[in-house]
Amino acid sequence: MAQKKLTKKDIEKLTKDLTLIKRHGWFSLKGTEKKECLSYADEYKQFISTAKTEREVASHITDILKERPEIKFWTFRNKAVCVYKPGKRPAAQGLRIIVSHIDAPRLDLKLNPLYEDQEMAYLKTHYYGGIKKFHWVTRPLALHGVVFLKDGRCVKISIGEDKNDPVLTINDLLPHLASKVQGEKKLREAIPAEKLNVLLGGFPIEGPDDTKEAVKLNCLHILNTTYGITERDLISAELEIVPQGEARDVGIDRAFIGGYGQDDRACAYASLKAIMDSKDVEYANLALFLDKEEIGSDGNTGAKSKCLELALYDIFRLEGTVIEPDTIYKALNASKAISGDVTAGVDPDYMEVYEKRNDALMGYGINLTKYTGSRGKYSANDAHAEFVDWVTRLWDKEGIIWQAGELGRVDEGGGGTVAKYIASLGIDTVDAGPPLLSMHSPFEVAHKLDLYMTYRAYKAFFEA
Repeated sequence: MAQKKLTKKDIEKLTKDLTLIKRHGWFSLKGTEKKECLSYADEYKQFISTAKTEREVASHITDILKERPEIKFWTFRNKAVCVYKPGKRPAAQGLRIIVSHIDAPRLDLKLNPLYEDQEMAYLKTHYYGGIKKFHWVTRPLALHGVVFLKDGRCVKISIGEDKNDPVLTINDLLPHLASKVQGEKKLREAIPAEKLNVLLGGFPIEGPDDTKEAVKLNCLHILNTTYGITERDLISAELEIVPQGEARDVGIDRAFIGGYGQDDRACAYASLKAIMDSKDVEYANLALFLDKEEIGSDGNTGAKSKCLELALYDIFRLEGTVIEPDTIYKALNASKAISGDVTAGVDPDYMEVYEKRNDALMGYGINLTKYTGSRGKYSANDAHAEFVDWVTRLWDKEGIIWQAGELGRVDEGGGGTVAKYIASLGIDTVDAGPPLLSMHSPFEVAHKLDLYMTYRAYKAFFEA
């Protein structure tokens, strides 16, 4: 049967009604939304500039929530936090849960880090998470963390962030001497992990000329005078080497934010602000901020721990719920969750690893990732169609600018999030967060519109 020839107007209507048209999100902002987007970005910049370790993020969250008595929170080893806001329905009938992680790739000090060589003092490190080691040399670095002294006192350390502080650094070879030692090696081998040694000092202690390791001793003397630290205390210390400096606007139009730890503090900040701002919620809201995601979610502060279940038992007791053997499982099975995590934004300089039809674009809104994993979706959650439809229809209704994408070409690499661990509890779960450029580097880049839409999407989810 011959098909009726369509007019140009008919074609335009069909295109609008049937096809998925991608458009930069900035064109779709209305009224005061552009101003709100930029204001949100400024608040977020301040957050990632000051909270650079999982302990610092956890402390920031709890400090804010102490001023909000209607919101309950639980902390776990000062590295993970569970935040709860009651809804009209008791938690036993199901919750709206957003889970993000607050650890980030970095360099940790080894157990016996301090040594002297060629009359310079250094700190040995062991990298944490997936890094490109060459990113960490010849740049200003800071030292953050905690040290427990002999008398049991905990001393917080932050060296390098104040304008009057010295910074630390890791040296690299000059090009004149590097052709064989580095130039003929593969990129991942050019900077060996055991050479990620942090330059700490170079003045010997004032004393006899034959004093052994006088520079190391001088550094220890400074640490002891300032903080009360001895070398023995470094064994139990948790000290992290992180990039020094504040997050900055990027681009002459200030469209982007560059800074450390945006994977995954972009989602952590969005979920914290969303749960504080959510209103008239039907289902109880729960935001979970976890540690150890970058090294597999293990330990008793990661997604494989029982932090969520422990908090839920307390919540049931607070609400007077009679706890039966299956109460927690029924509540979790009736819940909906977002695994708040970032994804890779398409970088036009490296299109050979991206699939342009199915990867996230910068400035196109929060990205929904139905599945992660690698080698045929191995280790993925792979959200169900019913739940993906529920989430996306909700975002459409609330005017959220969103997109859907994967993480690069099939078999090119892949990655994982906490989604599979949350889903294993019986909760419908999907990944969603902003795309980043230069992910896992000391200076990750996010688009301000995507950050703002992540907050808007999370708030809509909590209020659904």
